Amino acid sequence: MDAGSPSYKGFRYPAEIVAYCVWLYHRFPLSFREVEELMLARGVIVSYETIRQWCAKFGPAYAAGLRRRKPRAGDKRHLDEVFVKINGERRYLWRAVDQDGNVLDVLVQSRRDAKAARRFMAKLMKKQCRGRWSPTSSAATASPTAS
Repeated sequence: MDAGSPSYKGFRYPAEIVAYCVWLYHRFPLSFREVEELMLARGVIVSYETIRQWCAKFGPAYAAGLRRRKPRAGDKRHLDEVFVKINGERRYLWRAVDQDGNVLDVLVQSRRDAKAARRFMAKLMKKQCRGRWSPTSSAATASPTAS
């Protein structure tokens, strides 16, 4: 056990059960009661309140571990422009999307501003420090190389 792992000493249930319950809660969109039902189906009787306490104690470490293991964005990115209605008003939504279709960041504007979209993409590229990008659809006007 390394120095960063949680200590399960003094708990009624084995470490595997505690870790599995906390993992279920943080990995999938489940409530404490749903985790309780899943554990009951596996023959483990544990209350949702106990699971809540475990998640409060051990959850931050598990959540941080899951975030660290999240796949990184692809190295190719493009900028999409979408027109949406929000509260009945037309808005311009710029989305920075990677090669796998994951949305990296969004920018919503009341007016179409290509210069702001260029700054938005440049800031994103600087923050992620790698990759190429190419404009798509009507976002071609927002490319950083366009004058």
